[in-house]
Amino acid sequence: MTAWSRRALLQRGAYLGVSLLGMGSQTARAAGLHVGQPAPVAVLQTLDGQTISTAALRGEVVILTFWATWCDPCRAELPVLSRYAADHAAQGLRVLGFCLDGPERLAQVRAVAATLSFPVGLLPSPWMPGYGRIWRIPVSFVIDRDGRLADNGWNDPHPAWTQERLQQVVGPLLA
Repeated sequence: MTAWSRRALLQRGAYLGVSLLGMGSQTARAAGLHVGQPAPVAVLQTLDGQTISTAALRGEVVILTFWATWCDPCRAELPVLSRYAADHAAQGLRVLGFCLDGPERLAQVRAVAATLSFPVGLLPSPWMPGYGRIWRIPVSFVIDRDGRLADNGWNDPHPAWTQERLQQVVGPLLA
């Protein structure tokens, strides 16, 4: 093994170790999410330059949804979620869409976003403060009108939204 390849291997190993250590702390924080407790504040920078914070949406029911253009289950659930959001906006439902695609796929993200009834922005990093590393998609979190976590997407065995699941999880919060 050459000195260069040993050095590269050591650097990669050190990077992996640091990454795993960082993931552990993020996972621990995400594991601190508890239904009924205050939800961490999330901030969406939309594709059109707006900033929307869940702190400013108190009094409304908020769904944070994480997706990507290359994720088939995400693409299947987005129209369902978009219709539900449009149908229930007058009842105080807001959906914020966080896309995990990189800026190099902005055209594809914009094309999908143009079909949705809710604002979308790129997630600048796979880490969402308070929610941890977004490692599985689709994943969503629901915040009630009082700013409490009402549904923890990490605990959902079948996380993709369906009409039935929306009615079951979100419907009672809108009543």
